[in-house]
Amino acid sequence: MPVKITAGRMVRQREKVEKHPKLSVLGMIQTKQEMEIVTDTTLEAMYESMGISREVYEAGRRVQERLRSRFQKIDETAQYNQLKVLKAMQEARVSEACLLGTTGYGYGDIGRDTLEQVYAKLFHAEDALVRPQITCGTHALALALMSNVRPGDEILSPVGKPYDTLEEVIGIRPSKGSLAEYGVTYRQVELTKDGGFDYDGIRAAVNQKTKLVTIQRSKGYLERPTLSVEKIGELISFIKKIKPDVICMVDNCYGEFVERTEPTDVGADMAVGSLIKNPGGGLAPIGGYIAGKKECVENAAYRLTSPGLGKEVGASLGVLTNFYQGLFMAPAVTASALKAAVFAANLYEPFGYVCTPDASQERYDIIQAIRFETPEGVRAFCQAVQAAAAVDSHVVPEPWDMPGYDSKVIMAAGAFVSGSSIELSADGPMKPPYNVFFQGGLTWEHAGFGILKTLQRFVDDGFIDRSALSKL
Repeated sequence: MPVKITAGRMVRQREKVEKHPKLSVLGMIQTKQEMEIVTDTTLEAMYESMGISREVYEAGRRVQERLRSRFQKIDETAQYNQLKVLKAMQEARVSEACLLGTTGYGYGDIGRDTLEQVYAKLFHAEDALVRPQITCGTHALALALMSNVRPGDEILSPVGKPYDTLEEVIGIRPSKGSLAEYGVTYRQVELTKDGGFDYDGIRAAVNQKTKLVTIQRSKGYLERPTLSVEKIGELISFIKKIKPDVICMVDNCYGEFVERTEPTDVGADMAVGSLIKNPGGGLAPIGGYIAGKKECVENAAYRLTSPGLGKEVGASLGVLTNFYQGLFMAPAVTASALKAAVFAANLYEPFGYVCTPDASQERYDIIQAIRFETPEGVRAFCQAVQAAAAVDSHVVPEPWDMPGYDSKVIMAAGAFVSGSSIELSADGPMKPPYNVFFQGGLTWEHAGFGILKTLQRFVDDGFIDRSALSKL
């Protein structure tokens, strides 16, 4: 029931605002209608006070109700993965001393070394490298690649073009320090029209020089399907039969904890990712990981630090609590982001927007691509996501020339950790077909609100007719 406000209290509230005009900026109540909205404790009234109309709220509620069984399956996977993380932490004997961290050289950092044991156990791998000195996902992938190939070797991508920022790492687009400058060659085999593997093309591409195969699990800025762990396993098995000694590396970004298994469970020699995506649980402020075969991880460690030093150095600098607790929270946080992606597709697809994956497909990462066909649609969506943030909600994102990309990119990221894409975020290149890539949400409650905020913007701006909301 709404809380009753007496006339005397209303007058006192108004007098406060008149005496201190700045209070109105801080959200002081100025009208009886606003007072009634704020003091109405129903969920609908709370959404209304946050700018979501009754029609949009009701449309979202109907869609959410239809998704109840799918959300339950996501929660069951999160429960399994939560126990998997807990088991790995217990087996590695994580203690309070592991949270303390080191400075300087970082010799004998028990927390750092134990965390790497946890990741190795979690990924069923021989070893792992988990460091704050790995600055981002691109850095982790570059590290894994550059440390495990030598001049004269060749890298093969059997799943088409890699993510934009890897193009300069490999040398597809010329850049200082690229692998191409060191005499490492590259070739790729496109996926088939239906998103499958071109096995004949892959067989023809593997040759004596092929040293490493890189498999990108997520779609990146493409409309291709994200690969399931099962499909990745089939591809690795096929490649290993052709050349058993080839290294198979999986770009695991955005895919951790979406399924109950990881690429290292199905034969990957390395799984690589960023801690400001799924496995950091929204708490890790920086970092990346490489989990896999001991030799591959050791090579990466020597490249990260120095020959002769490897994993022995690298202070944890006070971030270990965030790394451990973020990993512990990661299954639940990933589940929230996954629900948001499913929710977004089921809201936008009925209005004719092409969604990848579509509204009914199984999910193997947390990213939802929505094709808007116009730059105005991409801009409006990203600006609405930014407006739904807890941090920098007042900021209006615009496209800009980001390092590593071949076109202007717009990014909405009102995040506690700058650039964290496990938090509510959206981005997209400002070029045809004008896809926006939505991901993240530390809690389902926030992520769901963010999607409704975008729908409200599309209704207000006339992209979606208000009367059409009834079809949801």
